[in-house]
Amino acid sequence: GMMGTSAIVATTIPQAVGYALAIKMRKQKTAVIVFFGDGATDEGVFHESLDFASLKNLNILFVCENNAYSVYSPLKVRQPKGRKIHEMVAAMGIETKHEDGNDVRKVNQLTKHAISQIKKTGAPFFIELETYRWREHCGPNFDNDIGYRSEDEFLEWKKRDPIKLFEKKLLKEKICTKGEITRINKEVLGQIKEAFDFAKSSPFPDPSEAFESMFAES
Repeated sequence: GMMGTSAIVATTIPQAVGYALAIKMRKQKTAVIVFFGDGATDEGVFHESLDFASLKNLNILFVCENNAYSVYSPLKVRQPKGRKIHEMVAAMGIETKHEDGNDVRKVNQLTKHAISQIKKTGAPFFIELETYRWREHCGPNFDNDIGYRSEDEFLEWKKRDPIKLFEKKLLKEKICTKGEITRINKEVLGQIKEAFDFAKSSPFPDPSEAFESMFAES
């Protein structure tokens, strides 16, 4: 069910809305989910897309992963003081919820609720999840040294690592053991290494394939 993506900020939002419109026209009983960061909410197409989804009652779940920064700019220098993204969206007639994005169970429960509401009402739903970015804006390194955020802020958020917090809950509730967690981590890391090895060892495609599966005017 993965339709695709785009690297340009906010462009996946109108694409997803178009997909939701197609679903409605075909009378299909399913829902579309689109993910984006708080930076996307600065774009005009974000507001146009949500307004259209609300107007047409489309089966779509908008998920904003608010990590407080767009590249190196905090939300406070991009939008008016005190504005809450989910409250702004509610003004468009869309049901919204705000949650701790680093709490796995709360996110899971809220997502189930949102999908249930979408299928029941045939209307869009918006979720804002508060979270944080460990690494640099684009790349594998850390960038706290360039001054747009403090090391103290970074370390405070590290205490709320969703994977570590969920791991502690699973152990405390005796749902799994340390040995099982170690085994799962080893399996996942093995799968990641296998994928990287496959990509690195795979040959480049033949240039003749460049224009396959493309639309063209007759």
